[in-house]
Amino acid sequence: MKMKTSPIFKFTFCILLLTASFTSFAQQKKTLTDEEQVQEAVSQEIETVFKSKDFLKIKDKKFADVTGYIVTDISVVKNGKIATFFKVDSDIKNNDFFEFLSDYLLDYKFNFKLPKQQKYKIRQTIQL
Repeated sequence: MKMKTSPIFKFTFCILLLTASFTSFAQQKKTLTDEEQVQEAVSQEIETVFKSKDFLKIKDKKFADVTGYIVTDISVVKNGKIATFFKVDSDIKNNDFFEFLSDYLLDYKFNFKLPKQQKYKIRQTIQL
């Protein structure tokens, strides 16, 4: 016995499938291959991170008196994660803040990915 489906059911099912495919497509991260693109993307996202409410809330609660600049070397790997974070220069002397900053960034995941076996080292100046 063959079950008959209504046109409304078919239409609703098609809409659900389209919505699911658009959602998964929208969540795919862009793969960056050019070093300049990676540098630009890292710079933009890092600036956004340090102006975000989440970061500022934690910083202002624990390190309200910390201001200045930090020059860092950041290496980014395939999945958009920060693999290493090194302080090159800074006028900030609070070592606890550097530890907090390092932990915060090492947990961060960029909104892009890199090709397999690719790693980029970016020098970034952070102004706080």
